[in-house]
Amino acid sequence: MVQWYPGHMAKATRLIRERLKEVDVVIELLDARIPLSSRNPQIDDIVGNKPRLILFNKADLADPAATEAWLGWFADAAQRVLPLDAASGKGVEKIVPACEALVREKREALQRRGVQPPPVRAMILGIPNVGKSTLINRLIARKAAKTGNRPGVTQQQQWFTVRGKLQLLDTPGVLWPKFDDPEVGFRLAATGAVKDEVFDVAEVAAYTLRRLQERYKESLFQRYRLAQDAVEPWEWLEDIGRQRGCLVGGGEVDLEKAAAVFLHDFRTGKIGRISLEWPPTETTN
Repeated sequence: MVQWYPGHMAKATRLIRERLKEVDVVIELLDARIPLSSRNPQIDDIVGNKPRLILFNKADLADPAATEAWLGWFADAAQRVLPLDAASGKGVEKIVPACEALVREKREALQRRGVQPPPVRAMILGIPNVGKSTLINRLIARKAAKTGNRPGVTQQQQWFTVRGKLQLLDTPGVLWPKFDDPEVGFRLAATGAVKDEVFDVAEVAAYTLRRLQERYKESLFQRYRLAQDAVEPWEWLEDIGRQRGCLVGGGEVDLEKAAAVFLHDFRTGKIGRISLEWPPTETTN
């Protein structure tokens, strides 16, 4: 069990609960590579019955077959999901119409009473480094929300207006008090949702290599000249370190540097489109 819960996250969770009454819709942003592990298990309790739109961000980095399977899995649970890539803007244009559809009955009721409905007010929630600020900047077509490639960049709540049709409340990324399943922690660490200082980066790289060994071995071989008869991911990590010059005195491999190189390749899609998690009905999840 991994426990970590900085004070600013506890405060952010409290503020989210307090401001939920101000919005019509909750937008839940997930990492398409790990939709279940990137979903805060407290979200249902926090959001309650508020209409919700789920977004799979970084879909361009995820395995398309896995994303399709996840879309079906969420649809079976009667949850509206849209895959997108906030960095390039692909799929972002569907967000405003989807939010309006979630509150159509309420808005039509206002119109029948002769009241012009105001813009839909939405709150965007997600774990650190899932791309909330990048998505907001894409939606409003200007750099207003602070972005970064490390967890915990957004520290406060801000309102943004999207084309006069949507008022969007940004919130800090919030993790949960503990990871009961260590695999969840490793998946979050592999995708960069948890700071590298929290986990042993070499252990995270070895875990990720092991997962890729199960489904994406050919992608690994195409990216690196790996020993195909290797059994342990540590052997592959050493191979990667030697290839990339991550050496210390005596020609030994610096596993921490090798791990950083490999995880950067994984996180930026240089190894290929890879999902670390498949729906529970799949044989490998």
